[in-house]
Amino acid sequence: MGEKNIFVIGLDEANVPTLERVPGADQYRFHRLLSIEELQSGEVSVADLIKRAEGVLDAFEGSVDAIVGYWDFPVSTLVPILSERYGTRSTSLESVVKCEHKYWSRLEQQKVIDEHPRFGRVDLEARDPRPPEGVRFPMWLKPALAYSSELAFGVKDEEEFRKAVAEIREGIGRVGRPFEHILDRLDLPPEMRGVGGQVCLAEEALTGVQVAVEGYVHEGEVTVYGVLDSIDYPDSPCFLRHQYPSTLPEPVIRRLHDVSRRVIRQIGMDGATFSIEYFYDPGTDEINLLEINPRHSQSHAELFAYVDGVANHHCMLGLALGEDPSLPHRAGRYRMAAKWYYRWFADGVVRRTPDAEEIARIEREIPGVRIDVVPERGQRLSQLEQQDSYSFEIAHIVTGGDTEEDMREKYDRCVAALNRTLEAAPGGREEERKERGTG
Repeated sequence: MGEKNIFVIGLDEANVPTLERVPGADQYRFHRLLSIEELQSGEVSVADLIKRAEGVLDAFEGSVDAIVGYWDFPVSTLVPILSERYGTRSTSLESVVKCEHKYWSRLEQQKVIDEHPRFGRVDLEARDPRPPEGVRFPMWLKPALAYSSELAFGVKDEEEFRKAVAEIREGIGRVGRPFEHILDRLDLPPEMRGVGGQVCLAEEALTGVQVAVEGYVHEGEVTVYGVLDSIDYPDSPCFLRHQYPSTLPEPVIRRLHDVSRRVIRQIGMDGATFSIEYFYDPGTDEINLLEINPRHSQSHAELFAYVDGVANHHCMLGLALGEDPSLPHRAGRYRMAAKWYYRWFADGVVRRTPDAEEIARIEREIPGVRIDVVPERGQRLSQLEQQDSYSFEIAHIVTGGDTEEDMREKYDRCVAALNRTLEAAPGGREEERKERGTG
């Protein structure tokens, strides 16, 4: 078999080593197709991105064997658009949009499952927007389309509702407007005609444990290959860590598998990976689907590598090349693994960050860890792209271990080591920098 040329939309430095370690990678040549900056800075022009990508692919002298990506919009929608143009494998654009457009996604989910919150649209054009009928406080307001948790707000009364609506109104166009170009490419069902991309969704707040289900569809068959727990900082909606495998009881995991299969079949995905987020409430034994991502989670790649022996990128690559993408099971070095989000909860300017040598030294001293520092030197935290509405990511820390205590101890040691090399000056709305390192 000759070398395969795989074009990765938004290939970032952090994922290069992980991709290069998947089985068969010696036969793959990875090519970056568009940079993260081009894809995510300011208001995206889908037409411009397609044109730029086509320029690169048309100028390439070898074969274009696969076009893949592991980020949300616009990457998730560019994959099927470019795959159709260059004859490579991917799921349909419509199936991707049915996941990405949160309102359309809910309309599809309610056709086959009951495991979802009450929801409705908020009229942003109204002079005095109101919560949808039947949706009660506390609730979440979010654009039908956004990066990460950008412009998603938890609100508990009318006053907070009005404030959140004002912020969403102001910022929704950045992703909503370009998304309308994607909707124009589809033959929309009656319930989606005239809805557009600049839609605000209200959903009743969910409680319980957050869980992610990862899987893929190959030749119409849905396979779930992993269930992970997502644990928040105490009294905060911000992720502290993703942990694999899940610690939920087996009957609950079976139900998560079943709901996931039904929803993915309804949406009509094929030849693609997916990641579905849920809440499970141990008090009521209720499962509720939060959202469907039409891609696997690159955040989880190293967790699968640590526990199963192969990163989940392997599934994406196998499907794109028309091969059986099955992952090994529990063949990795560690019984469990976690990706931690070290955050600061107030603004500031980062005066110093550790260099590559310092990070390599910490990783050598603490076995089974990987560190990726997010801000660059001199950066103001509030100017970082793709942050949630409540905190700023300072570093992503992956730890592998045989117990939770083992992983937490490694994380604490990493944070202590990082704090010796990170310097920040206070700034922004609050005078003092507050930090939260552990949960």
